[in-house]
Amino acid sequence: MQLIDTFQDEHRLIDQVLGSFRTYVDGLVAGTAAPDDGRRFAAFFTEFAGRFHHEREERVFLDALVAEAELPRHRGPVHAILGEHAEMEGWLREMTPFLEQGLQSDGDGARLRAMAIRYSHALWRHIDAESSVLFPEGAERLGRCGIHDLPDRPMSEAEAAAREGAAELLVRYPPVEDAALTRGDGCFMCRAHGETCDGLEAEWWTDLEWDEFHQRG
Repeated sequence: MQLIDTFQDEHRLIDQVLGSFRTYVDGLVAGTAAPDDGRRFAAFFTEFAGRFHHEREERVFLDALVAEAELPRHRGPVHAILGEHAEMEGWLREMTPFLEQGLQSDGDGARLRAMAIRYSHALWRHIDAESSVLFPEGAERLGRCGIHDLPDRPMSEAEAAAREGAAELLVRYPPVEDAALTRGDGCFMCRAHGETCDGLEAEWWTDLEWDEFHQRG
């Protein structure tokens, strides 16, 4: 499915920019990063990751899973993804004043670093869950309903500018990985597992899928 391939490409970019963002925040706190670049990071995560990427995931892909594949919206993977989008959007709003206005007091650096760690950890794990479970499993279920592609839309000027600005940020602030974060594929690595979602098998599998699973076992 072309839209899923596009989403995966966007995930790779967002993943990299998250690592660059962590480099930037450490530099900002240390006084070695340009304060004005905070606006560029805020624009990337607001315009490209949020208004472009997450909006299309929700209004095109997730809506199709609910309407066409008849998967539940108010529990399971769709509910979990929507909840995480809203949660991370709220965290981004908390960080944005620090990124747009700079560090105004002695404690601002520590607060911004803590928020950046929380946000990046959540979004990295969110990307892993979508890429390894939601996208392939959702595309397969849509395919069973005869849907093999979904509509897409072009970026707005603001979204395109935010994406283009990321290229310079990646050069200026080389991405880092956080050794404190364990990443991986599958439902058990998802933040929502056991909290707002019981996993793909419990939430989405049909009786036929369970029968096939037991026959293979």
